[in-house]
Amino acid sequence: MTPRYGAGGEAVTVNCRDPGVLSSGRSVGYMSEKNTAQPTTYLGRTGVEVSRLCLGTMMFGDWGNKSHEDSVRIIRRAIDSGINFIDSADIYAYGESEEIVGKAIAEYGRREDLVIGTKFFNGMKQQPNYRGGSRRWIMRAVEDSLRRLGTDYIDLYQMHRPDEHTDIEETLGALDDLVRQGKIRYIGSSTFQPSQVVEAQWAARRNHTARFVTEQPPYSMLVRGVEADLLPTTGRHNMGTLVWSPLAGGWLSGKYRKGQELPTTRRGSEREQFDLNDPKLAAKLDAADQLGQLADDLGVSLVNLALAFVLRHPSVSSAIIGPRTMEQLESQLSAASLKLDEATLDRIDQIVPPGTNVNPDDSGFSNYWLDPQRRRR
Repeated sequence: MTPRYGAGGEAVTVNCRDPGVLSSGRSVGYMSEKNTAQPTTYLGRTGVEVSRLCLGTMMFGDWGNKSHEDSVRIIRRAIDSGINFIDSADIYAYGESEEIVGKAIAEYGRREDLVIGTKFFNGMKQQPNYRGGSRRWIMRAVEDSLRRLGTDYIDLYQMHRPDEHTDIEETLGALDDLVRQGKIRYIGSSTFQPSQVVEAQWAARRNHTARFVTEQPPYSMLVRGVEADLLPTTGRHNMGTLVWSPLAGGWLSGKYRKGQELPTTRRGSEREQFDLNDPKLAAKLDAADQLGQLADDLGVSLVNLALAFVLRHPSVSSAIIGPRTMEQLESQLSAASLKLDEATLDRIDQIVPPGTNVNPDDSGFSNYWLDPQRRRR
């Protein structure tokens, strides 16, 4: 084990194996001219190599950093650090995020070095037929994303949520056509339940269409429900898994500790959201505080501990980081080189048991089948 120093100057422990070598022993070339080591892995069984940190872009644009110039600088810094995987969605600031990514790609000038993912499903207009998984909408949505991103193809086109109103065969058929047309390279899902993942895999096999090669669930030290079934399912189907909200919506940023004032949310929500009379939020704060103390004891930042934790799971390909500022990005760049030992993982398990969500509301999926009108004739 070799000591190094994180972005914040803290001592960290990393695997002494060269991070530029995959588990197969084959060296990986980094696309960054600065050649800063960012560990890479395969994206499921696609053969595509991606950085273990994926740059999420939800905070670029009106929902976060409103400066396009500053956002482009953050993207360029991520690329220069060795991150080659960027994830966006049409719904992020209603297309503005994709436009910013497009500006960064144009400025960088080496599109072929990057793996660009984006997503469709959420409503882009109030009118009917501007959302969902129908062929009609997918064919329109992909053209809009290609235009905003300023690219001829999308590496990973993902369905942002399951669509209860559309047969999965309809969705897969449309996506398969786009793969054959060369407009997208691979397809993936996001926040699907295990049964929906399996259904989609079997539908693709039965109809000989492209299959979802990735899934994108929420996963963090506070939100571990996916460990019970979803992650084993993606593993069995050889899917790449890129996890969102590894910092649990900021709860693992280090700002949520007992004895200090809780921050307001990034979108200025009312402080009542953090009413600790709610037992679920009180439990969440208690767990976040204990995990923060563990990070302090280890001499690492809670941010890096949180990211290193999700990357330790064998089914996880990449963790999506979503910085709004350059400072936030810098604080996360060394996380993929931090290797947690068994004793640390055991301690995390004691604080938050495996396969559980501290707050059940954080699963990322609202089970509409439990609504009374769906359960009663």
